[in-house]
Formats: sequence, C-alpha cells, structure tokens
Amino acid sequence: MRAVLTILLILGFLAIQAQEEKLEIEGAIQIGNSEDPEPDPGTIRWTGSDFEGWDGSDWISLTGGFVKDVDNNSYKIVKIGTQTWMAENLKVTRYNDETLIPLVTDNTDWNNLTTPGHTWYNNGGEEPRHGALYNYYVVADSNTLNVCPTGWHVPSDLDWTTLTDYLGGSDVAGGKMKEAGLAHWISPNSEATNESGFSGLPSGYLGGDYDGIGMFTYWWSSTEYIPDNAWIRYQDYLVGEIFRFQANKYHGMSVRCLKDN
Repeated sequence: MRAVLTILLILGFLAIQAQEEKLEIEGAIQIGNSEDPEPDPGTIRWTGSDFEGWDGSDWISLTGGFVKDVDNNSYKIVKIGTQTWMAENLKVTRYNDETLIPLVTDNTDWNNLTTPGHTWYNNGGEEPRHGALYNYYVVADSNTLNVCPTGWHVPSDLDWTTLTDYLGGSDVAGGKMKEAGLAHWISPNSEATNESGFSGLPSGYLGGDYDGIGMFTYWWSSTEYIPDNAWIRYQDYLVGEIFRFQANKYHGMSVRCLKDN
C-alpha cells in the first residue's frame, strides 16, 4: 500500500509541474488530516476523488486541471460522468468579453436591480473561496454576454438534473457534492462525502440581507421559470439532499460553470 501511495504522489507532482499552477513546497511531504483548516504547507490529502496538496493558502489538485477566467482567477475542475464542472464558485467581475459586471454594495439598490450586478458576502467580509454573488441578470443570456470562461457556460436546469441524476438522484446527490468536514460547513454537515469532487461550500446568499454563510448555498441555473423567477439548486448543512427550487431574479447567488460539450 505504501509503495502504491508513493507512486501516486510522484505521478501527482509530475502532473502538476505540467500545469500553469505549480505547487512549490520545500521540505518533506506528509499525509495530513483533510479536515484541518490550516495544515502545514506540503500536506497531501485524498478528497475521495483526487489527491490535493496544500500550498500554504489553498488546496491544489495534483492530478486535475484548471481553467482561468478573464480576471485571471484560476479554478479547479472536475469531471463527473459526462460533464466537466468547475470545482469552485465563480468570482469573476467581468464578462469574458471584458465588459464590467457592476459591483453593487447597497442592499436597497440591489433589491431594485433589473440589470446585471455582483456583490460579495457581507461586502467582502468572508474569505474569497466562497466566490461572488450574482443576480440572475448576469447569467440570463450567456450567448450574448457570457460570465463563464470561453468554452464554458452557466448550467441550465437540465444540466443540473443531469449531474444529480448521475450521482443517484437529488435525495443523495447533495451529500456527494458537499465539501466534507466542518472547516466551512457548520455541524452536522449531514451526509457530506464530496465523493464527486464538486466541493460545494456554504456560501450563503443575498435576498434583502446577507444570510446563510456556513449553513447553505444556492446556485443559479440559466433557465427562466416565470418572468420574475428562475430555476436554482440549493443544499444545506442538515441533509444530504439537493433541492430544485425557483427564486426571484434579484437574489444574489453563487455560480458554477460547466464546460461546453
């Protein structure tokens, strides 16, 4: 077993040297606790779907790839079934044609928006790994103004269903999509295994007020439900289910991007 693990780690480091994002660590490699929020640099963990190394500020995939947005933010990616997803929430501030997405920091102004806007939870009071919050108008027409990198798109309601069906249905898919442990989720973070590698975080939302950091997350789909509402996906800390709801378009929610076929 030790020999197999050593080979895997060597292959992982060879793979990452071929990527733009490099894990450069001095000192010995050590196997660490994947739930430790601040491990020693150079710590290796198995997520259930990938080997990752801690570079001092973030976990870096040793075997997977990355995609960059127009702001030069780098995102881990994961293949789940026939789909390739970002394994992190979007945090870009421009469309991929470099058109700015307005930053809106006043909650009253936000609630009255009928045009694109983005914000940050508590106006930037949380760690950036949670990503930005966007209203639906940002994701409504990715053929005209695409918030995702070139070759990627905001998933439709059907795209989300394809994902959850592959993971066994919405009753169990949420647990397979949630980051395990209590580094970011509050207890009990029920049924969280992250065996899919999707690494869902409890990033909260903006709907009148900021709410839910640590407890739940909402992701937009690009699919309209009625003129004022669109389809979303939601998961929380209490269950392993992922829910399909519709929400008002002014809400601030997270975005994950899906690679084009």
